[in-house]
Amino acid sequence: MQLEKGLTSKYAYITYVIAAYWIVSILTVFVNKALLSSDAVNLNAPLFVTWFQCIVSVAICITLRIISQWFPDCIEIANDSPFKKDTLRKVLPLSILFTAMIATNNLCLKYVGVAFYYVGRSLTTVFNVVFTYILLAKVAGQTTSFKCIACCAVIIVGFWLGVDQEHVAGSLSILGTFFGVLGSLSLSLYSIRMKQTLPIVNQDIWLLSYYNNVYSIIIFIPLMIISGEHTTVYNYEKLGHPLFWGAMTIGGVFGFAIGYFTALQIKVTSPLTHNVSGTAKACAQTVLATYWFNEKKSFLWWISNIVVLTASAFYARIRQLELNKEYRIETRQFKV
Repeated sequence: MQLEKGLTSKYAYITYVIAAYWIVSILTVFVNKALLSSDAVNLNAPLFVTWFQCIVSVAICITLRIISQWFPDCIEIANDSPFKKDTLRKVLPLSILFTAMIATNNLCLKYVGVAFYYVGRSLTTVFNVVFTYILLAKVAGQTTSFKCIACCAVIIVGFWLGVDQEHVAGSLSILGTFFGVLGSLSLSLYSIRMKQTLPIVNQDIWLLSYYNNVYSIIIFIPLMIISGEHTTVYNYEKLGHPLFWGAMTIGGVFGFAIGYFTALQIKVTSPLTHNVSGTAKACAQTVLATYWFNEKKSFLWWISNIVVLTASAFYARIRQLELNKEYRIETRQFKV
């Protein structure tokens, strides 16, 4: 009975984390879309927007750290410096992937609609399979089954069908699609690396989020200078408007929240489950976006979404069965 209660409590917590990730993620996408490409903001500086969100995230982490010192029973956050040589060496590779992930996500979102953003980012599962095999196959002797490869092939077909239908509709952004593919690639690598880095910070998501955002603030500076965004921001007519900075701060709060819930979902599930959850969430996001922006899509466009979602769901189920089988075999060998 105690075991059943423990499992029920565990599954309820996982459900809460996934639901929170969905809500925060969808809201973040809509808020970022408004900041990146709405006429009200009208600022062509996506890297600056992302950089400022990192600053807000660091400010939140510092505030929470101060609160934890006042109320240690309510919240506990480690007080550690991101500039220690050992920390820098171990965490910086993940932070580079984090920077690439959030930058390409926002660049993709700037150039494509929220509805197509799902299909544009749908190759994450494919990249996850490829990189998991490349990075772990030699070490752990892992292999990828034919069924999993077939699911990945179907996902790619769905992706190309979605791109084709955007082209037919005259709304295809090559640049946005390119950044979407890069976003999928960086998210996949980030998910894998995240599991390897969490033990370094004692599974402390708050501390890891703090490190990632501090390093990203520094990494973004040369990127903004190279892209010329510093000049764009300097000449921006609404730079002194409180409403602009209020909107930017709200975007930063959501940016921090999605970073936290992304890490938390990976921690309580797995990189694979996180990617599949993200794909399923994006399907709901697509439906909401077409309704919110009153967009009319073709039948084949919707088919492309269904193909990607179905293939991703089948892949998740196949991997679940394979992992259960591997676990039973290992358990049997251990008993022997």
